[in-house]
Amino acid sequence: MSIRSANLKQAVSLAAMALATGMMPQPMFRDPERDAALRALAAVAGQRGWALSVLRDVAGEEAELLFPGGEIELVEAWSDLCDRDMLALMQDTSEPRLSLRVREALLLRLPMNDATRRAAARGVSAQLVGGGQAAFRRGWMRTVNAIWMAARDESSGATYLTKRLTLAQVYAATFLYWLAGAPDEAALAAFVDRRLACVRRLGQAWGQIAGRVMGLVRPQAAG
Repeated sequence: MSIRSANLKQAVSLAAMALATGMMPQPMFRDPERDAALRALAAVAGQRGWALSVLRDVAGEEAELLFPGGEIELVEAWSDLCDRDMLALMQDTSEPRLSLRVREALLLRLPMNDATRRAAARGVSAQLVGGGQAAFRRGWMRTVNAIWMAARDESSGATYLTKRLTLAQVYAATFLYWLAGAPDEAALAAFVDRRLACVRRLGQAWGQIAGRVMGLVRPQAAG
């Protein structure tokens, strides 16, 4: 099962549009047995896929009862588990700067591990080719939100939404680069740095524009 890059980019764009509504999907059901089964399956999913038959082979005959939604639910639940693993790793970060905490969370969420990358590729294909587009969008939204949670961002209102939309674009580009075969962690980190630098420059540009506009509309002092 395969998927073209154009289809993946379209799916990511639709996920970003869903994120723009400001409504996050409900958390997934979580259970230690499900997590153990997902880890066992993810270890081989890159080669064998996310089929229930593979799940039974690696986690026992009754494991499929834990995932009544079948293959699509398996992939969505694994994405949620990866989010939680990233959040756990970020608990002890001592980085004081928000932008670098975001950077750290991004790199933890997309580890340079061939088995994980291959499993992710098979998972995306399973969802987007197998009718799981809605599940893909939910997982994408949860991941973007989880990265901001891991970075301990405390924004609210319009800023909350704007930041998540901006991060969605950064994560999309990084995910596609990672999935396509980023050669090593240094290359991935450099890619993230370039993307975050673009965001900072854009923010500075908008700040300068806003300042000029305010200067033009500010009432002049009486002579």
